[in-house]
Amino acid sequence: MRVLVTGAGGLLAAAIIREFQSGSDGSAASPDAVIALPRAALDITDAAAVSRVVRDQRPDVILNCAAYNDVDGAEKDAFTAVAVNALAVRHLASAAVETGVTLVHYGTDFVFDGEASAPYTEEDRTNPRSVYSASKLLGEWFALEHPHAYVLRVESLFGEPGPDGGRQGSLGAMLSRLNAGETVPVFVDRTVSPTYTTDVARATRALLEQRAAPGLYHCVNTGAATWAEVAAEVARLLGIDEPRFAPLTLETVNLEATRPKYCALSSAKLARHGFTMPSWQDALARFLGARQR
Repeated sequence: MRVLVTGAGGLLAAAIIREFQSGSDGSAASPDAVIALPRAALDITDAAAVSRVVRDQRPDVILNCAAYNDVDGAEKDAFTAVAVNALAVRHLASAAVETGVTLVHYGTDFVFDGEASAPYTEEDRTNPRSVYSASKLLGEWFALEHPHAYVLRVESLFGEPGPDGGRQGSLGAMLSRLNAGETVPVFVDRTVSPTYTTDVARATRALLEQRAAPGLYHCVNTGAATWAEVAAEVARLLGIDEPRFAPLTLETVNLEATRPKYCALSSAKLARHGFTMPSWQDALARFLGARQR
């Protein structure tokens, strides 16, 4: 399987690239199995460039890991957020249709309003409350216009960065502060499904190799926790006896964009299609074990 990865400098892309650079038996894949394109190599907002690259490279699958993830910045720069998170996805979907290529696009839990009390399913009504979340929902719609597209909603990602380092997400920042003995601010009223990028990559590959039905899937580690509970589990696994936490609530923090309070997702549909995601606690333990090694 020859895959083209956009947004190749990001955290999720690093795991995707590692997964698809190995064969199904764990051996190394062919040298040209992965075409990894950071923004400098392909600006997905350029429709002509997208079409040209897809035609020239002829991948079997496009894995779109590119995104505008500045949730607060999007409130002041809606043009860029919509261009990257929505219109660019339409460019990718169009190029995929033209060449008969499968498209995988990654969405977000932020498309929900956070008023639920149980993990959201794919059938639950979306209700975005920020520019960022609205742009991501538009991107989902554009992707799903392609009859052979998968949209995988992910959230609260953590994982090993690529060889060039880069953004490590909220949990990466938490780890740095805990290891430095600093006070860690944590939300006590935001419930999430923390998700290991390695597990997202494995689920992505499983869906493609098993030729699962295209469409929308929630691709998160199972279970739910507040960020305060996640931080406590990190400290326990690290053997930190007296971690210092500063409890926060959404009402006490001045943020440009509205965040959903409860945004845990159910991955039951993914399990019904043959791939059961491990619990977030199991994923966190594996991630920290890998870091220590």
